[in-house]
Amino acid sequence: MAKLTYSYFPGCTLKTKGKDLDKYGRLAAQALDFELEELADWQCCGAVYPMAKDEIATRLSSVRALASAKAQSRELVTLCSACHHVIKRVNLDVQNDDEICQKVNRYLKLDTPYAGETNVLHYLEVLRDRVGFDNLKAKVVRPLTGMKIGAYYGCLLLRPGKEMGFDNPENPTIIEDFIRAIGAEPVIYARRNECCGGYCTLENKAYAQKQVDAIMDNAKAQGAEMLVTACPLCMYNLKNNAADGLEVKYFTELLAEALGVKENAE
Repeated sequence: MAKLTYSYFPGCTLKTKGKDLDKYGRLAAQALDFELEELADWQCCGAVYPMAKDEIATRLSSVRALASAKAQSRELVTLCSACHHVIKRVNLDVQNDDEICQKVNRYLKLDTPYAGETNVLHYLEVLRDRVGFDNLKAKVVRPLTGMKIGAYYGCLLLRPGKEMGFDNPENPTIIEDFIRAIGAEPVIYARRNECCGGYCTLENKAYAQKQVDAIMDNAKAQGAEMLVTACPLCMYNLKNNAADGLEVKYFTELLAEALGVKENAE
């Protein structure tokens, strides 16, 4: 049986500072019998969703990626929380706003107009909704038994809740279910879905440090020995702005470890 193939938008950070998120995700996909085919000639998504309705230029790269996936009749998978947030919300703009839809199509001059047909999935949604956590558990060869891991969601995967449709923004479970599937113990703590201050880290480092310390202290108080995240900006902030922090890893690294393929990246 042929592997299921998804169009894949890595984004800029996964080619630089976030390489681990990407490389372990690709290895794990192979072990789970699905393929991530990187889009040709993708461009930066812009990293921040454009709030102004008349801001068309910053939506174009997202629509170009979405249209490329549509042309291949595939769902579009992302790994970076920021890329996922931007591309999914721009896709909703095209679906629900005729003016935006018409303008981006005029700019891009696509052979076939794009109207929001592509389904956008985060890699975690592929694990939950396509692979299935029970099937993932069956594929684990090195369960991370005994590890107490806290999920750190951050802002971008969960909010705004209605638009993102990723999980319950106030009480998410997807990463905890992932942690169970790889054999570890999820640690539930109150600040797992609160902002780490990543977007303020250059302008107001003291605030970012305050946020990170509160997250770390809360997670440690509940017994966490490590945090996992899907966001490169959160990863940077959690690792660099904690006074006495926990170890932080991308969820894909733990996934590759549990599947027995992590060493293939070395």
